[in-house]
Amino acid sequence: MDMSEDIYRDIAQAYSAAAEKAPGLKSRFAAAGFDPAAVRSLADLSGLPVMKKEDLLKIQRENPPFGGFLASDLKDVARIYVSPGPIFEPALAGGGGHGLDLLFKAAEVGAGDIILNTWMYHLVPAGLLFDEAAQAAGATVIPGGVGNTELQAQIIVETGVTSICASTAFFLTLADKVIETYGRDAWKVKTAFLGGEMGDWVAKRRRIEAEYGVSTWAAYATADLGLVGYEDGGEGYVVHPDRVVQICDPVSGAQVDHGEPGEVVVTARDATWPMIRFGTGDSAFALESNEDGSAKRISALQGRVGAAVKVREIFVYPRVIEEVVIATPGASAAQAVVTRDNDRDMIKISLVLEDGADVSTAETAAAEAFKLHSRIRADAVSVISELPENADLIVNQKDN
Repeated sequence: MDMSEDIYRDIAQAYSAAAEKAPGLKSRFAAAGFDPAAVRSLADLSGLPVMKKEDLLKIQRENPPFGGFLASDLKDVARIYVSPGPIFEPALAGGGGHGLDLLFKAAEVGAGDIILNTWMYHLVPAGLLFDEAAQAAGATVIPGGVGNTELQAQIIVETGVTSICASTAFFLTLADKVIETYGRDAWKVKTAFLGGEMGDWVAKRRRIEAEYGVSTWAAYATADLGLVGYEDGGEGYVVHPDRVVQICDPVSGAQVDHGEPGEVVVTARDATWPMIRFGTGDSAFALESNEDGSAKRISALQGRVGAAVKVREIFVYPRVIEEVVIATPGASAAQAVVTRDNDRDMIKISLVLEDGADVSTAETAAAEAFKLHSRIRADAVSVISELPENADLIVNQKDN
């Protein structure tokens, strides 16, 4: 399915109607000189400046709880979620866990499956979204939560759990507890829906799949939007059909070229909670684009855009330095430091190597990995004896 003009027609109608009900949205449009009714294309939509999460937080503090952005009656709001900040997100009675059922359908999990859902049900949306989505797909859900490892291991064995929704770490804790307590034959779980970690955690997942005999799946969802993209067996996340996703420069808000990393900016087709040109703060790049230039499939998340440092017009994310460590023989840690020298951005990489590692091999490998993942050259790669524990992967000293 390619992005049709219909989605822009729907956006034009939905957001013009929403602006009449939501004074905060109306003033956002007025300040930008933006007429939602005139939207016919991605280019028209892009005339609206991106709204950041920080902006929404500030607007809500000035006019709680929703900052004048709720475009429906309070009686239609089924739940209010609370994100750190706090930001209040109204959830209307939405079918299918706001699109997450598409993930369960892609994984062919449904009627006859018993799912242990360990995501939190309090304040945040993860637990309830997964619960609704699993039920919409026809599965049976056990609301588990985190902790109570022994009890949950017993539940897995005695109820015949076939699928687990969990963070990668907690999934491993549960699987190991079942095997240690009840033996390998008691482990009958077939699928795991794991929390989307930043960057390329595929290697970790492949190990889990091989070791525990499960298929692993993930989605990219946020409290404000519900599902943005989901895995379908291909690379990265396929974009939800009711979302327009753009990859944008986090500073200017302009769309970046296909394949370049930038901020994930999302517009929802429906405007009851009017998320139009909303900057998620997450970074990714387009793996596949629609004809109009919007993203059809996006990469795994590269990190938070605030953690990126712009070096010679390219945003370098902490994830790139993780990739350098993975690709460098004998490397145990690395850090990049960005400075400015005679009006030129300089980036230098420091490596910590394990005993006996070959220095020149490591320096060459690190330089190549950095260039591959950031598309710029490092000015220097050097080996140091140690870095403090939890040292930042990338340090910006340009303004010092």
